[in-house]
Amino acid sequence: MAPSVRLGVLSVVLVVLLWGAPWTHGRRSDVRIVTDANWKELLEGEWMIEFYAPWCPACQNLQPEWEGFAEWGEDLEINVAKVDVTEQPGLSGRFIITALPTIYHCKDGEFRRYQGPRTKKDFINFISEKEWKSIEPVSSWLGPGSVLMSSMSALFQLSMWIRTCHNYFIEDLGLPVWGSYAVFALATLLSGLLLGLCMIFVADCLCPSKRRRPQPYSSKKLLPESPPLRKVEEKQADEDASEDEGGSKERTNNKDFPQNAVRQRLVAPSLPTDKC
Repeated sequence: MAPSVRLGVLSVVLVVLLWGAPWTHGRRSDVRIVTDANWKELLEGEWMIEFYAPWCPACQNLQPEWEGFAEWGEDLEINVAKVDVTEQPGLSGRFIITALPTIYHCKDGEFRRYQGPRTKKDFINFISEKEWKSIEPVSSWLGPGSVLMSSMSALFQLSMWIRTCHNYFIEDLGLPVWGSYAVFALATLLSGLLLGLCMIFVADCLCPSKRRRPQPYSSKKLLPESPPLRKVEEKQADEDASEDEGGSKERTNNKDFPQNAVRQRLVAPSLPTDKC
């Protein structure tokens, strides 16, 4: 009977251990995973976010403390999350991650960088005693939702895409390293030419050249024709002056005509006449 009892006890212990492993794994799910697709959820509510990398020793040492802190998330009414920068390079650029691990506190869209001790107790005190109020939040133009940080995120994603393509050319297609560089150089040249043509087209549409620009009607157009008009006016003035002189002469002649006529009349009777 003793061997059977021992076998039963061992089986019970084994069952408890098997049930305990999934329970422990379920507790670890309290840490939420943040990606480029759902990062905007950080803008609502209160969050503590850890940026880590699997190869980082300091990040590996922090994981047990972070998991234990996540178990208090429901009691503290806070969401505990983490971001793997090797899989989410866009978020690494959006939050300007320059060291690992990096921890941020977020409250209603305001982000603050946590730089205190990294233990479970310190994390709990930081939230329960609201120590985050003594930290200056990140400025709006450096916030993860700003245009500048969105551009930075796109740049980081582009760099990761280039690295993936480089590895594909070398490992899968078997191209030499210089061949991969030549492909990227050609692609950069072509994209630069295409971008330049687009910029020229846009500039030509917004600011057309003077040849194509329609000129409104203006009286200044008559300026080139003014010399001929002046000549015509001068000719007309000369003709009018000559007509005035001719008219004055005729008038003088007409004025003299009655006097001559009177003189002729006065002289006429004095002429001798033939008497019949």
